[in-house]
Amino acid sequence: MKKVIATENAPKAIGPYSQAIELNGTVYVSGQLPVNPATGEMPEGIEAQTKQSLDNIGAILKAAGLDYSNVAKTCVLLNDINNFGAMNAVYAKYFPEAAPARVCYQVSALPKGALVEIDAIAG
Repeated sequence: MKKVIATENAPKAIGPYSQAIELNGTVYVSGQLPVNPATGEMPEGIEAQTKQSLDNIGAILKAAGLDYSNVAKTCVLLNDINNFGAMNAVYAKYFPEAAPARVCYQVSALPKGALVEIDAIAG
């Protein structure tokens, strides 16, 4: 059975999608822009934006009864692949052991002019 996961501690969806869906014990977290849910603003710089995106994922995981250790796979979208190293340094702090499988792509643009967007699959 499909279950919608939602929390006020992560940004509301800006379109016709859910923050996350749980299906058969797996949680699919939608791409998280680096939007602070309290202010609606994005921080400056790739490090701060990566942290905010991952914090948003953490809040959604918590709402599903999970944490970062349950993440099996992520997808990272960067507006500039030259930010890979800086993003990776922040990302590594959230997954210090048994890091999830991951892909990372450069894209031509992200919503709201973000530098990064990250999604996750957890179970």
